[in-house]
Amino acid sequence: MSRLWLSLAAVYGLTGVLLGAFGAHALRARLSPDLLAVWKTAVEYQFYHAFALALVGLLLRGAADRALDVSGLCFAAGVVVFSGSLYALALSNVRVLGAITPIGGLLFIAGWSVLLYALTRR
Repeated sequence: MSRLWLSLAAVYGLTGVLLGAFGAHALRARLSPDLLAVWKTAVEYQFYHAFALALVGLLLRGAADRALDVSGLCFAAGVVVFSGSLYALALSNVRVLGAITPIGGLLFIAGWSVLLYALTRR
């Protein structure tokens, strides 16, 4: 699973750069300042959790650890739900999409909690 989390970290990092640049250049004239802030939040959290996935992948090098895999799954799903819902909200201005975002936040919290558990039980 180490390779999966490291690969996903790279994908999230790459797309974070692309989406950040897209927001800064292509969307600046099209979105209101509050929706640009939503876009920026999505990019920031995607980056934070790309690094978290890289950490999980590095910790798993040469080992198997179910807790670390659960942590990685929570981080990966959290990016899709949290950042994905914010990207969709910013592009569509459909405010109800913001109701999905906290589910991604809960996945992030779960991921960090399980990572803490995995590190302290060693």
